[in-house]
Amino acid sequence: MPRYCLALDLKDDDQLIAAYDEYHRSVWPEIIDSIKSSGIKELEIYRVANRLFMIIESDMDFTFELKAKMDASNEIVQQWEKTMWEYQQALPIAKPGEKWVLMQKIFSL
Repeated sequence: MPRYCLALDLKDDDQLIAAYDEYHRSVWPEIIDSIKSSGIKELEIYRVANRLFMIIESDMDFTFELKAKMDASNEIVQQWEKTMWEYQQALPIAKPGEKWVLMQKIFSL
């Protein structure tokens, strides 16, 4: 199963971080459905301070391009993304418009 790791920052504000964590304790069901329907089998998000780390395990047919296309046509996903962007900020190395940045695997045991 393919695995992808991505990073993103939150705005460095304790209240905003707490609110972001709270949203992720009860993710909207439509968001869960959209994740699963894109071919993602497992998805976890970890946080240290204001840095987020996402691990995705997907089926072989999953692509970020297809996921982006599906998300663009889903009003609920667009609403979720707009809401989450109130708490998130791009990494300093992110390209314009890029949120989650794909990480490079550098070691495996």
